[in-house]
Amino acid sequence: MLLIKNVRLFAPEDRGMQDILIFGEKILAVNHGIDPVLSGLSSLGEVEVWDAGGRRAVPGLIDQHVHVTGGGGESSFSSRVPEIQLSSILRAGVTTVVGVLGTDSRTRSVQNLVAKTKALQEEGVTAFCLTGAYEHPSPTITGSVGDDIVFIREVLGVKIAISDHRCSQLTREELTRLAAEVRIAGLLSGKPGVVHLHTGRSGQGLSLIFDVLQSSPIPIRHFRPTHCCNCPEDALRFASLGGLIDFTSDDEPLPVARQIAKALEEAPEGHVTLSSDSNGSMPKWGPGQELIGITAAKMTSLYKTVLCLHRECGVGFSEAVSLCTQNTARALDLYPRKGCIAPGSDADILLLDDALQIDGVIARGRVMMREKELLAKGRYED
Repeated sequence: MLLIKNVRLFAPEDRGMQDILIFGEKILAVNHGIDPVLSGLSSLGEVEVWDAGGRRAVPGLIDQHVHVTGGGGESSFSSRVPEIQLSSILRAGVTTVVGVLGTDSRTRSVQNLVAKTKALQEEGVTAFCLTGAYEHPSPTITGSVGDDIVFIREVLGVKIAISDHRCSQLTREELTRLAAEVRIAGLLSGKPGVVHLHTGRSGQGLSLIFDVLQSSPIPIRHFRPTHCCNCPEDALRFASLGGLIDFTSDDEPLPVARQIAKALEEAPEGHVTLSSDSNGSMPKWGPGQELIGITAAKMTSLYKTVLCLHRECGVGFSEAVSLCTQNTARALDLYPRKGCIAPGSDADILLLDDALQIDGVIARGRVMMREKELLAKGRYED
């Protein structure tokens, strides 16, 4: 057992000074002044006590768009981004990831994606993934998007690309059939049945999704457009209809933070989420859609954007943190197991210093970072 004493708890709502008792991978109790001796807990085994000295405690971040096997490839083979490492995830304060493929589903595969997802789970964080990639028909393991979702534990839904010069230029009928298959698979497997839509900058925005919603009875909750900075007006319209919209963090966070702040003012509460696109390529395109530069996204941009929202855009700290904790957990049907600090929840906790920088990381009850010292790394990390 681990008892964390004297934290200012943001669960993610501000609950003032509290203690947190962890047993195995779960939070056993949250209260002020927990005493393991007086409560009889010491009879169950040794209790390690960590005095947090007034640090803030927030839920571990959930990043629902991570190229865990690496992305890229738009500038030939040498531009393939490497697989993400456990240390990069922990330094970013992320304790739950959802892996995705991107443009490249030729030299990367869903098999590779699922294997990497399982590896991250073994290394101590919580990991899920999505079948599919940019193209249609979607690459899968079983030969069927629905079967991947039903029979592969880690798979929560499918990824597809729209409104992008690199996508398969889906028709309304094709997206309708894909979403219908994902919906049924989600119902059969008890999963959210996510159709995660990379939304590019071609100018079509979310028009294809609106067409599907108008012509079919498929509930809006299954459609999850991401990179919503590329179509902010469409995103706000989609949210007003009850949809969930996902923004992508940035290493230079102020422009995206301003768009998110506007969305938070206009969208229904809880309908805005944030993800990093980490380890995906970030190509720069010229006027003729020719490649003129390429870099890779970093997971550290996730919390950097949260802080920018709070400090530069006036968004309350709890609300800013909720974008990649509570809101995302609810969107993935993981709440209250994930996304909050409460009895019965997974023990995924970040401790923040006075400057709100990540000072400690606990994932599934295991201390991964303490006083900014990384205590866990992946199997082959130096």
